[in-house]
Amino acid sequence: MTDAVERQAAFSRECALIAAKAADEKKATDIMVQEVRDLIGVTDYFVIATAANSRQVDAIIDEIEDKLREEASIKPTHREMSADGSWSLLDYGNIVVHVFMPETREYYRLEALWNDALVIDLAAEAGLENLQYSDRIAKLLGREAAQGDEA
Repeated sequence: MTDAVERQAAFSRECALIAAKAADEKKATDIMVQEVRDLIGVTDYFVIATAANSRQVDAIIDEIEDKLREEASIKPTHREMSADGSWSLLDYGNIVVHVFMPETREYYRLEALWNDALVIDLAAEAGLENLQYSDRIAKLLGREAAQGDEA
């Protein structure tokens, strides 16, 4: 890898971690960061999170957009939301953020489409220790779900 490519890869990873932290600050659950660079070629990372309702989807997306603008000086090239507010996307080119309500995340199972992707350890790399995971996502990550979480 050239120095420029290595710097871009490190920047992409840092942006994904900033997005994950911002989602956690707004109480998102099931937060995952998948490195998909070698699998799909159009982006480096997917950041995927779950929100309890459409208002929380908006709040999480707004927080991620604000934090990435403040801390990484980047703006999304595209922002999209489903008509019912159950899913929203921020596309930064190097990272793509998806925030779903539980039923929509369960329906699309985006993280399972790229199950060969490296999943970033958010505790080790972002200091996020008390993340909440549903049973399904906890199993996918090889963790135990937090008490009281449902599939």
